[in-house]
Amino acid sequence: MSLEYNLQFFAAEGQGGEKTEPATEKKLTDARKEGQVAKSREIANGLGLLAVFLVLKLWVGHMGYQFMNVFSTIYEKIPEVVTFWHGNMPQTDANIVFRDMMLESVIIMAPLLLIGFAVAFLSDVVQVGWKPTAKPMQPKFSKLSPVSGFKRIFSVNSVVELIKSLLKIGLIIYICYNYLKDKWPILYTLYDLDLTQAIALIGETVTDLGIRISLIYMIIAAADFIYQKYKFSKDMRMTKQEIKEEYKQQEGDPQVKGRIRQKMREVSQRRMMQNLPQADVVITNPTHYAVAIKYDPEVAEAPIVIAKGADNLAAKIKEIARDHKIEIVENKPLARMLYANVDVGQAVPPELYQAVAEVLAFVYHLQGKV
Repeated sequence: MSLEYNLQFFAAEGQGGEKTEPATEKKLTDARKEGQVAKSREIANGLGLLAVFLVLKLWVGHMGYQFMNVFSTIYEKIPEVVTFWHGNMPQTDANIVFRDMMLESVIIMAPLLLIGFAVAFLSDVVQVGWKPTAKPMQPKFSKLSPVSGFKRIFSVNSVVELIKSLLKIGLIIYICYNYLKDKWPILYTLYDLDLTQAIALIGETVTDLGIRISLIYMIIAAADFIYQKYKFSKDMRMTKQEIKEEYKQQEGDPQVKGRIRQKMREVSQRRMMQNLPQADVVITNPTHYAVAIKYDPEVAEAPIVIAKGADNLAAKIKEIARDHKIEIVENKPLARMLYANVDVGQAVPPELYQAVAEVLAFVYHLQGKV
């Protein structure tokens, strides 16, 4: 009895096998456009909490005084509200009373809320930079799939989030217990204190406890940030095949590009061969290189290379030169220099003027032009 195994089942997800290659710049850019970045929500939450409690510690006395004023104002209007419930106070006046109470409370709390929001927002910007995108808010039907939901529930990320939540709850309970166990005798005296002293004591207790919790929270956030960076880098890995496919999409298929370059070379060579009969001389190596030179003082001040080639193409140039009775002159150093340093259509450089001039003079002498 034999068993068949589908080894692909054990392979990492992704086209082309296991994802072992670091993410390319393009994939990271595309992921950022989709809202996928390496950031920790705990950093923003922790910094926001810490900022709120630090400001609250400095401002709690002023806030308590303002709340007492609001309470006094509302308390004075209680008889009017009671009168309203008996049908004597207009409803609009009662609405104004409650609206003013809520507005004053929001104004008192607004600085704290704004500071917390600003710190959390800036922490996100510092982590990932400023490049907003609305794509994460767009609905995705894949998220409605029961299979995808099952995978998310039992994924490694879910386990990590569960451990983080349990760790945070445990640490908060531990901090609260250790801080408050020595405060209970003082807190029991709240009934014996006047309102101002009671508010001051509660405010000090809450802010000190909040700062301690926020500092511990920041330790968890720092660990989470390192983990999120590692997880994002791992999730963004690519297979070798994915990198090849991306390169093809960006740069084009190498085989297609190679064929295009080949066609361009063929067109260039045909054009070069068409211009070859206009040459004054072909300078050769004699077997490896051939360079055709044309000199027309009315067109250019220096001789022009109108064709060049190596090996088989050099032989073809010499063959066409013989057919059109163009002089072929053997000069190994000059042929190599011209082939290596001067492109087709370019003028001979000044350092080669003397050598080329001697060859042209020799050719013109043979042709009886001088």
